[in-house]
Amino acid sequence: MKLITEQIDSGIEVITEAKQNGTKDFFIEGIFMMADSANRNGRIYESKILKPAVEKYIQEQVKQGRAVGELNHPEGPTINLDKVSHLITDLRFEGNNVIGKAKILNTPMGQIVKGLLEGGVKLGVSSRGMGSLEARNGVNYVKNDFHLATVDIVQDPSAPSAFVNGIMEGVDWICQNGVYTPQEIEKIETEIKRTPKAQLAEAQVRVFQHFLSKL
Repeated sequence: MKLITEQIDSGIEVITEAKQNGTKDFFIEGIFMMADSANRNGRIYESKILKPAVEKYIQEQVKQGRAVGELNHPEGPTINLDKVSHLITDLRFEGNNVIGKAKILNTPMGQIVKGLLEGGVKLGVSSRGMGSLEARNGVNYVKNDFHLATVDIVQDPSAPSAFVNGIMEGVDWICQNGVYTPQEIEKIETEIKRTPKAQLAEAQVRVFQHFLSKL
């Protein structure tokens, strides 16, 4: 199975609710996923595939108060609690769109999100899941083994982040006792993050060549 991430271009609405102590709760709401249309990555999630996956996530995660997501692009399908920024409180289908609402938490990453929102920064969301792809007429269709992991908060990815994310999507993952692990542990993101800016391009080429050698 592959790690599949999809960034949504549609605007996300910011909602604030005043509390009795004078503070505010922040929420984001909007389109979290779309069915039956090619997305920016050229993939299509058919309704018959996406609806069961979303319903399973609602029952097992949203309704149980466990549907947390992270700030920024993840390294893999596992939720990293030290990066959690929000709790998805509502998820539902409206036509072919999956509409979601999430409360920004008082975690370190949640505080960063609140600061960005208060400063007027436009943020987006990116779904994260595991599944296989099937090519049909030049388009990749997500197959019925798709598992929705969460929806993260992102901005437009920078070049290094987009590079890393693309590489991580190329890694094959296996599920062992309910835990997804890469068949070969990739340390790409750590290497690139630690590389001085002046040597970044060289490091990206080296990592990319290593990745191609594994295909």
